[in-house]
Amino acid sequence: MPVTADSKGRVRVPKPQRELILAEFERSGASAAQFAQRTGLKYSTLAGWLQRYRRTKPRRRARAVRLLEATVDAGEPCRGKNALALVLVLPGGARLEIGSHQQINLAAALLRALAQSC
Repeated sequence: MPVTADSKGRVRVPKPQRELILAEFERSGASAAQFAQRTGLKYSTLAGWLQRYRRTKPRRRARAVRLLEATVDAGEPCRGKNALALVLVLPGGARLEIGSHQQINLAAALLRALAQSC
């Protein structure tokens, strides 16, 4: 795509090319000032493009909160130190049994990992 200058000598960059530059900026991980210097753009030009781009870019919707039903089963009373403290039965049949307080962090990490895969 050709870059053209207008009657006042300002460089005009076509929208598709601007979008490619902005996508590259977002992938780069560099600050706007660093990216502008590296690519030869004026910082103010890049900042203006970013402002317009982010204003029109559709925002990602937050993931919906999913609630699970929790029920208390009055089953057997706890006996001794190794008695089962908590049983989670998830939709789909997955079952998580927590038998001691040392397993809570492990169970929380497992649930976070499962939530990310959904």
